[in-house]
Amino acid sequence: MKRINILLVIIVCFVSCKGQNKQSVAQPLPEVATNFSSFGTEIGADNALNTSEMTLKYQNLGVADTISTKFSGTVLAVCQAKGCWMNVKLDNGSEAMVKFKDYGFFVPKDIAGKEVVINGLAFVEEMSVEEQKHYAEDGDESVAAIAAIVSPKKTFRFEADGVLVKQ
Repeated sequence: MKRINILLVIIVCFVSCKGQNKQSVAQPLPEVATNFSSFGTEIGADNALNTSEMTLKYQNLGVADTISTKFSGTVLAVCQAKGCWMNVKLDNGSEAMVKFKDYGFFVPKDIAGKEVVINGLAFVEEMSVEEQKHYAEDGDESVAAIAAIVSPKKTFRFEADGVLVKQ
């Protein structure tokens, strides 16, 4: 009986391995990898909305509305504690606060001013005073700037599952 079970396992292994394509291991990396550093899920830079298009999408969202999208923009600020969030510039002086899905990855703390492509979920949220102060502290804001935060505000938010940082 033991020999029959071993024989069955060997046959199953051969049959399951038969359909694999051996060429898939040696495929070249996409062109994106040479121009960008990738964080989180691998994404491409193609079909990303620009900041004007993304600003318009945000303006058409209500609180608690969500859309799946990809956009490119310039990083304004990054969490200086871990790189666990960043603010990306939009049009008309607005910005989107980007956090990373399931706290699963971080970005370098020195990417302010760099171009990024972000893929994930865009939504609008009302941020509490406490949360605003927390992020201001993480962003190395002055004590006076933190004290000036006294009311909740409507914010453009983004949960990224993948980020490309232009080199």
